[in-house]
Amino acid sequence: MRLIEMLLSTKGYTLLKAIDGEEAMDVATTERPDLIIMDIQLPKVSGLEVIRRLRQLPTFNHTPIIALSAYAMKGDKEKFIEAGCDAYLSKPINTRELPKVISEILFHQPKDNPSLNGDSNDEENSCH
Repeated sequence: MRLIEMLLSTKGYTLLKAIDGEEAMDVATTERPDLIIMDIQLPKVSGLEVIRRLRQLPTFNHTPIIALSAYAMKGDKEKFIEAGCDAYLSKPINTRELPKVISEILFHQPKDNPSLNGDSNDEENSCH
């Protein structure tokens, strides 16, 4: 979380933080962020469950969500996208790729970039 905070605050983004799934749900519904970066492995309520719950709320139908996970198994990317994520990146964070993906999502750049869905084979294209 500290790395993401340092990286994105230097790019001018305002960040809201949560330490578990319950807090993430509360912060998201109260603050209504422009984009959500969700760690899948959260205490109390998993990030995947938070994403599913948020996607059930009309307010979050179009809010971009980027999933992060260090424990990616075969088929997980598809599960995250099916749950409502717009992109999936694996940890450890690539400090060049994350801001690029965020910018592409927020500013509606062409989605022909395979990194938006974590498809790049470049070792530099992993996250947190």
